[in-house]
Amino acid sequence: MTFLKELHKPDILDCIAHLSSDEVFTPPKLVNEMLDMLPPVLFQSTETKFLDPGCKSGVFLREIAKRLIEGEKELIPDLEKRIYHIFTNQLFGLAITELTGLLARRSVYCSKNANGKYSICPFSTPEGNIAYTRMDHIWHNGKCALCGASQSQYDRGDILENHAYSFIHCNEEYNPTLFKRLKDMKFDVIIGNPPYQLSDGGAQASASPIYQLFVEQAKRLNPRYLTMIIPSRWMTGGKGLDIFRKTMIHDKHFKTLHDFADSNECFRGVDIKGGVCYFLWTRDSEQECDIYRHNDLGVSHSKRYLAEPDDDIFIRENTLITIKHKVQILREKTL
Repeated sequence: MTFLKELHKPDILDCIAHLSSDEVFTPPKLVNEMLDMLPPVLFQSTETKFLDPGCKSGVFLREIAKRLIEGEKELIPDLEKRIYHIFTNQLFGLAITELTGLLARRSVYCSKNANGKYSICPFSTPEGNIAYTRMDHIWHNGKCALCGASQSQYDRGDILENHAYSFIHCNEEYNPTLFKRLKDMKFDVIIGNPPYQLSDGGAQASASPIYQLFVEQAKRLNPRYLTMIIPSRWMTGGKGLDIFRKTMIHDKHFKTLHDFADSNECFRGVDIKGGVCYFLWTRDSEQECDIYRHNDLGVSHSKRYLAEPDDDIFIRENTLITIKHKVQILREKTL
């Protein structure tokens, strides 16, 4: 029996092939590292609401469910009632495609149809709380006014996926009903791994980034906590990212930031230029950020604001920060 308990139990969500380098599945281990940044008390409350706005495999909601089921044992002793409450009142997702909606529901509810025979929780609709809504791009001068997608690439009719992700295709002006519904939900935690970019038909470097739109939209919904894993390219700005970079580095609500030089440390076999990072943003507090830099030399740590005083840049390498501060102390002139 001891030997059997020690046997490795493979997780199917560790084995799924990535949809593309733009839509990357998140390994369960990485998801739990992100969840570990959140206050444990969130998983011990029957009131905490979670949203994954870029749901693919359902792994974020599944791992959150595990923690809630354990954390609410004393609050709702009956397991069946506890599961029903958690899945109907605390876990919500927006699938990025019809296919990922089916996959996410299979992972979370144990059935691709939430109201199916084998669903772990009875729902009245096939979607349950993991919805896929096909949206339309808002074309203006050949591009989508909301996400910047190229009309020549994504004006595909009703048959093919158009990648007009519902979370970033609603606001007070466009699709206001959906935006109001999301805002009225008053999510405590928004978490996920959003799509990274939309191809414009050229090389990867010429694709348009969209992950920043998910971060910005999440902040508009005013959650207590926001945690996402995204490419690190925003730290140096670039195509469509300069304003986002300035906003991010001057935001003092970041509590934790893990920055990886090599994306393979997070996503095996996926090469994302510039690396990736995941962070924890807190609405109700400002603080210096715990910054962990992961590279070939190991992991370095510093506690600081993202923006250097009187500078409009973010220095990724913690060792360079130390050197910079020593130079400033010596009051040497910079070249």
